[in-house]
Amino acid sequence: MGTDNQTWVREFILLGLSSDWDTQVSLFVLFSITYTVTVLGNFLIVLLIRLDSRLHTPMYFFLTNLSLVDVSYATSIVPQMLVHFLAEHKVIPLVSCAAQLFFSLGLGGIEFVLLAVMAYDRYVAVCDPLRYAVIMHRGLCARLAITSWVSGSVNSLMHTAITFQLPMCSNKFIDHISCEILALVRLACVDTSSNEIAIMVSSIVLLMSPFCLILLSYVKIISTILKIRSTEGRKKAFHTCASHLTVIVLCYGMTMFTYIQPRSGPSVLQEKLISVFYAILMPMLNPMIYSLRNKEVKGAWQKLLCQLSGLTSKLATR
Repeated sequence: MGTDNQTWVREFILLGLSSDWDTQVSLFVLFSITYTVTVLGNFLIVLLIRLDSRLHTPMYFFLTNLSLVDVSYATSIVPQMLVHFLAEHKVIPLVSCAAQLFFSLGLGGIEFVLLAVMAYDRYVAVCDPLRYAVIMHRGLCARLAITSWVSGSVNSLMHTAITFQLPMCSNKFIDHISCEILALVRLACVDTSSNEIAIMVSSIVLLMSPFCLILLSYVKIISTILKIRSTEGRKKAFHTCASHLTVIVLCYGMTMFTYIQPRSGPSVLQEKLISVFYAILMPMLNPMIYSLRNKEVKGAWQKLLCQLSGLTSKLATR
């Protein structure tokens, strides 16, 4: 291909979910509400863990990290979507597009590594409870959390650099809700086989490796639970993992479906819906899952509400 056609675009146009004005207004209202709930829910979880000393454990340290990742991931995509719902020209500058790809891809990778770390935490809690405090000490927890953030960020930086080195010719219409890597690669006017291979390899490393660790952890956990003689003991042991297991099932299902096979993967519409699920629904659902299915968190909420109620009563009587 001649060099005249291999030009670098300075901005992109996101086609989004719909071109119908009424639909866009409805989506703006719906996504504004869900984004607000996401931000409030995740920050309340972080605040609750911070305020209640009973939640100062490795499990809730990692949950704090997960909540921060979720709200950051949603923030990297949703505000731009909301602006574009009401904008006539849905333009995103090249630099903003690159930043969005870096943060969304990086935070997504961090979340999957964190889920593997949380699975290891549950494995130690169930399979070696007497040594739990010794094994999951503060230094190890910090190193595991840092490893999660660094690995996701490095992977994202690599893919962002590789993707934006591709010549886009005159293609600047991104048929997606955000600057998503597969949608950007499709714009290139050169052979992208090496990019697709890189996406598949990093997907295997950053998705399948943590998944294998999670699978191994839960095989050990289930094996240990089945050896517990009392029914009550089994229920208690399983209950400590139920919230985490629910999040894993939701997170891993569609991500593997999207990224493991870029060429024969889902349609553009399916990719958009999957992105909406991860940007809008998952960050909102995670705090709900951990709140509704976790006795310790529910107990902490009740304690906090009682304290606030008592404080309100005292202020009212003055």
